[in-house]
Amino acid sequence: MEEYPRIATIYREEELHEEKLVKMIEEEKISYIGSMVLGLNDALVELTGALAGLTFTLPKPLLIGVAGLITGIAASISMASSEYMSRKSEGEEKPGKAAFYTGIAYILTVILLVVPYFAAETPLTALSATLTVSIIIVAAFSFFVSVVKDRDMKKMFLEMLTVSLGVAATTFIVGWIAKTLLHLEI
Repeated sequence: MEEYPRIATIYREEELHEEKLVKMIEEEKISYIGSMVLGLNDALVELTGALAGLTFTLPKPLLIGVAGLITGIAASISMASSEYMSRKSEGEEKPGKAAFYTGIAYILTVILLVVPYFAAETPLTALSATLTVSIIIVAAFSFFVSVVKDRDMKKMFLEMLTVSLGVAATTFIVGWIAKTLLHLEI
């Protein structure tokens, strides 16, 4: 750019064009991004936490996977219903669409998080895979939101990851304490 100053001007113009194009996007999915973030983030935090806690409580990955799937489906319906009621109470015209996007983001996240428990041989192997999947989901969604909403990806990624992994670590410890104090042998 120093050698060819015109390139710097073209680069700035292209950045402005990109910004204008992003602002012109009126896709339905973009307008409901808050609902998707709600479903995805709640699923990551809640289900990763539940799976981490169950990993130390139950001996077989399949049992943990089934319990996680049931928990996740119930929680996705609950979260979608809550989003519907919240949006409706705010007078939004289409609260059902917001609920739909929340529920879909939640259930897709649930499926991705529990799959390792149906394939792994040990609970800790499954938990490791689930945590890896969780990090990938957070990275992909942070990238998507940062591009569409012109936000700082690194900040969003670190914030979502800290919350998700913090809850997972806490409930992992809760599961270990419950197993120890209650002398659970399943």
